[in-house]
Amino acid sequence: MAHADDPIPNINTTAPTKARFILVLWLCGLSSILYLDRICMSQAVVPIQKELNLTNTEISYVMMAFSLAYGLFEVPTGRLGDRLGSRLVLTRIVIWWSAFTAFTGACTGFWSLLSVRFLFGIGEAGAFPNAARVISRWFPITERGRVQGIMLASAQFGAVAAPIAAASLIESIRWQYTFAVFGALGILWALGFWYWFRDNPAQHPAVNSLELKQIQADSVLQPFTHSPIPWRSVLTNRGILVLSLIMILGAFYTYFFYSWFPKYLSSARGLDNITTGKLSSMVLAGSAIGMLFGGWLADKIPSWFANAVDARRYLGVSCYLVAAICLYTGIRCDNPWALASLWGASFCAMHVTLPNWWSVAIPQSGAHVGALFGLMNGMGTVGAIASQWFVGFYSDYRSQQGFSGREQWDPLFDVYSVCLVLGAVAWWAYRFQPLEDIPPQEPSTNPF
Repeated sequence: MAHADDPIPNINTTAPTKARFILVLWLCGLSSILYLDRICMSQAVVPIQKELNLTNTEISYVMMAFSLAYGLFEVPTGRLGDRLGSRLVLTRIVIWWSAFTAFTGACTGFWSLLSVRFLFGIGEAGAFPNAARVISRWFPITERGRVQGIMLASAQFGAVAAPIAAASLIESIRWQYTFAVFGALGILWALGFWYWFRDNPAQHPAVNSLELKQIQADSVLQPFTHSPIPWRSVLTNRGILVLSLIMILGAFYTYFFYSWFPKYLSSARGLDNITTGKLSSMVLAGSAIGMLFGGWLADKIPSWFANAVDARRYLGVSCYLVAAICLYTGIRCDNPWALASLWGASFCAMHVTLPNWWSVAIPQSGAHVGALFGLMNGMGTVGAIASQWFVGFYSDYRSQQGFSGREQWDPLFDVYSVCLVLGAVAWWAYRFQPLEDIPPQEPSTNPF
C-alpha cells in the first residue's frame, strides 16, 4: 500500500516546474482571508454595541474569548499538522473558522456572541503553524524569507481590506449579513486548497524532478513526526522563551489596532464609520509594506552578514524603537490623518521584524515545527488578551471618572509605547539555542 509520503512519477520537462509559486498564491489567500475575517469584527464593534446594548468591558470579553481559544488550541492544532499533514488540517481549520464567522451575524446578545467568537478562535488556531510547516517542506531555505514576507503581507492586505469592506457592507446590508459574506470566502478557499495541495511536493503531479531538486537543495524533508515533544528542553530553551516573549509584546501592541482602533477613532476623535474604516486601512497598510520589505530582508541578511542571527537581533531592536517613537509622536497629533500616517509608520517598522521572527522560529523549532512554532506564535495570545481587556477596562474606568473624548482614551498609548521599548530589549536578548534532542535527520548545516 502506498504511503502518503511516497513519491509519484513526476512530469518530465527540460526545465523546472513552478508549482511552489502557485502554492504561494494559496498561502496568500489563506492569510488574507484569515485576517479579513479576524479584523472585520473591530469595524462592527460600534453597531454591535448599539444593537445588543454592550459596554466596552463586555466587548473586551468577547474579543478576549477569541484570543483565549486561539491560544489554547494553537499547539494542539499545530501538533495535529505534524502528525496528519497540513492538507487535512488546514482544510478543517478554514471551514471551521469560516462557519463561525458567518454565525457571528446570528448572535442576539452577549452570551451568544461570546460563545461564537470563542468557537471562531478555536477554528483559526493552528493556521500559521501549519503554514510554516508547509513552507518548511515546499521551499528551500533561500526562498523562505520572501515567501513568509509575501504571505504575511497578504495577511495585512486582508486586514487593510477588512475595515473599508466591512464599513461599506455594514452601511448597505447591516453587520449580520456582512459576516455571512466574509464566511463564504473561506469555504471556497478550503475546497480549492483540498483539491490542489499535497503535503509532499514529490507527490504533486505538477512538480517535476527538477523542481523537486530545487526544493530539497539545502534541506531534508521531514516526515510526519510522532515522536514526543522534548518539553523539558523546550521550557528551558532561551531561544524559544525569548521568541515567545517577543510575540507576547508584539501582540499586545498590534491587537489594539486589530480590536479597538475604529472604536477609538469614533469615541475619541468623533469620526464617522466610513472615515474610521479609511484611517484603519491606512494604518494597517503600513504593516503590509513592512512585511514585504521584511521578507526581502529576511532572505538577504544571510548573504550580507556572517552572523545572521545577530543581524536579525539588531534589526528587531531598531525597528521596535522606531515603532515606539512613531506611536508616541502620533498620539500627540490633533489631525487624525497625521496620526494615522505616523501610526502607519509605526506599524510598518514593527512588522519588518515579523518575517525575520519566522526565519529564526522555524529552525528554532527543530523537527517539531507545527507544535513549537504553534507554541511560540500562540504565546501572542497572552499579549492579545491583555491588550483587549486593558483597553475595555481602562476606557470604561476613565469614563466613570468623568473623562470623555481624547482625555478618556489617549493615556492608553504611553503604555503601548513602553511595550514596544520592551520588545526592543527582548530582541536584543535573543540567542539561537538548538533543542537538546534534535533528531539525527536534522540538517547539520547552519539553518539560517
